[in-house]
Amino acid sequence: MLAGSTGKHIVNAGRLGSGPALGPNTKRTEMSSHDFATLTSNAHEDWTLFAVRFHDKPGAGELRKELLQAHLEWVAAQGDSLRAAGSLRESPEDTPVGGLWVVRAPSKAAVEALIATDPFTAGGLRAGWDIFYWSKALPRPVSF
Repeated sequence: MLAGSTGKHIVNAGRLGSGPALGPNTKRTEMSSHDFATLTSNAHEDWTLFAVRFHDKPGAGELRKELLQAHLEWVAAQGDSLRAAGSLRESPEDTPVGGLWVVRAPSKAAVEALIATDPFTAGGLRAGWDIFYWSKALPRPVSF
């Protein structure tokens, strides 16, 4: 386990059940584009999606500012595996308390190796992180 890791185990957060109960006048249609078993499984791929929730050290706002440019340049260079990344904060004007990533990687070990190279981690900003398996439940592409 890497230094800074919270030591929490990976949780499989992507297997969906049958969903909410439908009302008596609701017609259920099964569509291949909404086949959740297929959408939430990537067994045919050589990669998995992971969600990573980062926790910054309390009171480390100045350290975050010092490391931010190097971190942003590093994030920009990780396009093949880092699919979404951003800071988390209590309100828009607050100092971030951590971050959230969606990572495409072959294994948890690959995610941990990626985390270790992030300037925020190497520079001592991170208090820890949680790594979860993540399965995208909707068939449409994610874009912002």
